[in-house]
Formats: sequence, C-alpha cells, structure tokens
Amino acid sequence: MNGKSTDILIVEDNANDALLTIRSLKEHNLANNIVHVRDGQEALDYLFAKGAYSDRDPLNLPKAILLDLKLPKLDGLQVLARIRDDERMKCVPVVIFTSSQEEGDLVKSYKLGANSYIVKPVEFESFTAAIKQMGLYWLLLNKLPVQNAKP
Repeated sequence: MNGKSTDILIVEDNANDALLTIRSLKEHNLANNIVHVRDGQEALDYLFAKGAYSDRDPLNLPKAILLDLKLPKLDGLQVLARIRDDERMKCVPVVIFTSSQEEGDLVKSYKLGANSYIVKPVEFESFTAAIKQMGLYWLLLNKLPVQNAKP
C-alpha cells in the first residue's frame, strides 16, 4: 500500500452509487486519493489496519468518511459507533450518505456522532450535485485539526 494520505473513504455496497460518487469527486477535482470499501467489516479493517489492510499505517486517517447505512456484515450505525469509540478517529468527519429517510436512522446517526446526514438523490444530476457540494464543504472548506495534535 502507498503512504499517501486518503482524502476520502467511501463505504458503499452499491457499485453504481460508489462509481458515481468517485467519478463526481474526481471530475470536480475534490479528491485524489479515494478508497472504496464494500461493507462495514471492510471499512473497520481499513481504518484499524487489519486483514487485507494490515500493511496500512493506522495513523494515516482519511480526511472524511462517506458512510452508507445499509451495508452487509456490519451496518453503517455499527461502523459509526466503532469509529467514534476510537480516540484517534473522533475528529474525522463522518458523512452519512444513504437512501434511508427514516427518522430513527437520522436520530441514531447524530447520537452516535455523525457530522452530517445526506439522503441520496435519485436523479443522476441531483446525485452528482450532492456529491460536489459535499466534497466542496468537507474536503475544501471545512477545517480539521492536524492528526495526532495535542489539545
């Protein structure tokens, strides 16, 4: 694995949604180093440098995580809870990007520490516009603390 910093980790089991997201981010020059994982367990393996990602530096955290809720193996809420339980990842922005419009999912996401909750638009143009706006904010405008900085 390379030592480059990951701009964004996309946790998405729908191949079409993942492809559209990656294309939109790259088309608008919002992210160079994108990692896509397909289920909740793979997301945790990536973040905690386990399994197939054991050679990855676990201190090299993504600038943002785009997390679907309806995932195989572990759902997005379980992944979010594990992320927020780890001190190193408390400041990593987690954007829930899901088709779920259920109020319960929205409330649970925020209670577990999500930074944003975006319902995936159905239309292609709206979907890519949402990705562009999300990327502009979380990757360019939003200011994050330096990783491992002492308060």
